[in-house]
Amino acid sequence: MDVRLTIGEFSKMTYLSVKALRHYHDVGLLEPVAVDDSSGYRFYSPAQVATAQSIRRFRDLDLPLEEIRAVLQAPTADARNEVLIEHLDRMRRQLHRTELTVASLQAMLATASPAGPMELRVLEATSALSLESSVAFDDAIEFCATAFAALHDLLAEADIVPTGPDTALYSDAFFEEGVGSVVALVPIDESIDAVAGDAHVRYVEAVDVAVMIHDAPFDELDRTYGALGTEVATRGIGRGGPIRERYLSEQLAEVCWPITPGTGRQGERT
Repeated sequence: MDVRLTIGEFSKMTYLSVKALRHYHDVGLLEPVAVDDSSGYRFYSPAQVATAQSIRRFRDLDLPLEEIRAVLQAPTADARNEVLIEHLDRMRRQLHRTELTVASLQAMLATASPAGPMELRVLEATSALSLESSVAFDDAIEFCATAFAALHDLLAEADIVPTGPDTALYSDAFFEEGVGSVVALVPIDESIDAVAGDAHVRYVEAVDVAVMIHDAPFDELDRTYGALGTEVATRGIGRGGPIRERYLSEQLAEVCWPITPGTGRQGERT
């Protein structure tokens, strides 16, 4: 017997609203077995119940419609599972980011800023092996990790020892536009002849900076930026130019904010 279910009956069986079922039909994700030409009524088969229930569970997992379509149309179980595993991995990464954000917010509520006192300083000129790229804000951590690994490999091959901490320069555009120049630097005092890829030796000019130590997870760097930027703005000594981050250890960094030339020679600590 050919059993046909009205959209209302099918809705009750699948926990999918009539509105959702109509939408899935419109986008070609779950089509009725028949549509009445005169009334436009949609009819479904009991055999479609399991598919509809799967779609509901996929949507509960925030699986995009196109990926649900890929799962439903997958030629093999392995192909279907590959789509699902990829999505679950994305969900785990998102959960990890959420947990970090929650922990950071709890720390903000419970503790003072991780920033230390501000120091006015002159960073002397230096040569450095460098890699530069236009980087989106959310890609900066990955770029720096990759760039510093490549730079240290080149220096190791040339038997050259760095003379200072890994440093990154972040352009004004990087902050203001969400994408801009980021330069990874490893200070050196020797020449290096053979440089692979885009890496090259760069002369980095001396600069007056206001410095704060950041001693906390790097996903809380904005708190140090806020404290340092506020102090610089309050004193009216800031100027344009790239901000430097000098990485002293896995969790310890100096944030260096450009200030009016000559100001940093005071060596003042506040």
